[in-house]
Amino acid sequence: MSEYIVGRNPVIEYLQHRARYVEKVWIAEGNTHSRIRHIIAKAQQAGIPVKRCTRRELDRLEPSVPHQGVIALVNLTRYSDLPSILAKIQGNESEALLVMLDGVQDPRNLGAVLRTADAANADAVLIPKNRAVGITPAVHKASAGASEHVPIVRVTNVAQTVELLKKSGIWVVGSAGDASYSYTDVDFGVPLCLVLGGEGAGIRRLVKQKCDYLVHLPMLGRIQSLNVSVAAGVLLYEVLRQRSLQ
Repeated sequence: MSEYIVGRNPVIEYLQHRARYVEKVWIAEGNTHSRIRHIIAKAQQAGIPVKRCTRRELDRLEPSVPHQGVIALVNLTRYSDLPSILAKIQGNESEALLVMLDGVQDPRNLGAVLRTADAANADAVLIPKNRAVGITPAVHKASAGASEHVPIVRVTNVAQTVELLKKSGIWVVGSAGDASYSYTDVDFGVPLCLVLGGEGAGIRRLVKQKCDYLVHLPMLGRIQSLNVSVAAGVLLYEVLRQRSLQ
């Protein structure tokens, strides 16, 4: 199976790091942006067909996401598997850093989390197979190419995956507005998986019960919750801050 990747940055990331998966590139007529010229040069260098077309034709190819004048057809993203991720971090468990999302459905939120996870050098992002967004063109676009660098694992059951991680020596910390601990009160210098809930509902009750700790981010205004991608950024950079002091 193949899918469309839209936007200048995601297409450039594919051409630079996974060009063998790119089958074809469409460019809007009259678009002379420097990144478009770079895309054309990279595609031609790799022997990938480039077709000029109207913006209306691009809109028909992928109507759900702003394409910035470029769309690429690539092989479908291959998900990583959890045993491979756990094997990879063996021997370096103290620096292990995973992010698990419980029911995030907005592709822009998932893309933003992937972008921050890449910036924080997380080992993987875990997402549910059901009732959650997978890797789509909108996610690729929102991640600005990070979805090509961060391993993404789809799990069948989030609560059972928490149990498996704990048995593997990884501490699991969930983010919840009603948690007793502030996010700065917990030691993040351990093998760690951060769990964040979906839009509105947050982490499900059973998943919360299985976490080692629950932490909250102080909310001093009238709004009592943060966007999941913002919360992920705060928590991930607190991990980096604490680990830099060790």
